[in-house]
Amino acid sequence: MKRWLVLIPFCFALLSFNLATSLKGVWIFQGGVYNGKAEGPPKEYKLQRNYTDKDFTAYAYQKGYKTEKYEAGNYTLKADSCLETQTFSSQPSQAMGKTIHYNYKIINGELILSGTLPSGMVVEEHWKKIK
Repeated sequence: MKRWLVLIPFCFALLSFNLATSLKGVWIFQGGVYNGKAEGPPKEYKLQRNYTDKDFTAYAYQKGYKTEKYEAGNYTLKADSCLETQTFSSQPSQAMGKTIHYNYKIINGELILSGTLPSGMVVEEHWKKIK
């Protein structure tokens, strides 16, 4: 009986966590941790990533302004790894053309990407799926 009491919470934890074959959908930035410092989402605008089966495009939305495409690229998922290669940036970027290795997980509809950027910054970003 004790074994079942231990296994039940473990099973529920596994059900809330999953690895995907694709990130396809629309995701809104919820905040992150950058070099150990937690930051919430920006209040003035929203960041959104649109994923297909192999590509992504990122947009910034601010009321009263034209929507800005600020990043695009491709990705592949392998086990708990997400390998992203930036192919477009509206700003100068150290990540352009480089493949960044993120560990990823999806918990209760939230994508969590953790990795180290080419600049050396350690990041953990949280994105909520809305579509």
